Amino acid sequence: MSGTLRARALRLLARREHARAELARKLSPYAESSAALDALLDDLSARRLLSDERYVEMRLNARGARFGNARLACELRAQGVSEDLVAAALATSDNELTRARHVWQRKYGDQSGLLDATERARQTRFLMSRGFSGETIRRIIRGDFEDD
Repeated sequence: MSGTLRARALRLLARREHARAELARKLSPYAESSAALDALLDDLSARRLLSDERYVEMRLNARGARFGNARLACELRAQGVSEDLVAAALATSDNELTRARHVWQRKYGDQSGLLDATERARQTRFLMSRGFSGETIRRIIRGDFEDD
């Protein structure tokens, strides 16, 4: 059974990076025991086939340009990534204001003129749904794109 469990784990890892907790969740129905699953995950980590750091880097590269820090952190925590690793990765990622500005400009173009309350609320909701912080959203809506 452990050979088939290893093969299943390698097939999953060949498709894309997985967080340790995510891979454990996917493999647990097929494992004989939790000890066997932990041993397999430890072995994969020791062989550098399984890495939460690589998983975080992959997720930030794939989704970081479209989403804010709050949403990225929530998605990473949902996959079982440690809080320290999430905080360190987001600290080294691109500036959230720059990313929000690019997302906003792709959606709404250059609307630097005065916006009515309805349009401002609509754009605010859009940026909030993408997980950008309140301060970042306020700066985008005001047109204050300068980094402090």
